[in-house]
Amino acid sequence: MTGTERLALHQRESKPIMDGLEKWMSDQMAQKLVEPNSGLGKAISYFQRHWNGMTLFLRKENAPLDNNIAERALKKAVLHRKNSLFYRTMHGAEVGDLYMSLIHTCELNGVNSFDYLVELQRHAAELAPSPADWMPWNYRETMAKLASAA
Repeated sequence: MTGTERLALHQRESKPIMDGLEKWMSDQMAQKLVEPNSGLGKAISYFQRHWNGMTLFLRKENAPLDNNIAERALKKAVLHRKNSLFYRTMHGAEVGDLYMSLIHTCELNGVNSFDYLVELQRHAAELAPSPADWMPWNYRETMAKLASAA
């Protein structure tokens, strides 16, 4: 399904439901059927303040329906923070931060981080003059060029 088809599906199927929800929330608050300081009142207020962002999927192709990518990234950072309590030195913590960032960047680019780090070690001489060619999103292409030149 293309982005355009997905957007049309959301507009056809989800928009009427979201419009109904927006009207219901507005009616609840306008008719004072919900106490603004109650849990439901606070939830409605929050939803109304963030309505534009929460309904972006109805207006923009390929807008994500959730923020799972951000949640997974935060989870990694929280786990790293927890693990970093056991670094003995600031230098050790800096090295740990570097590896955490590098491994996560590999994951985001669909690269096996272990294989990537092994290749960096194998090609240290080629890496030094052109580090940009060896970034996780470029290194496969660089490896292919090296293989074809050999």
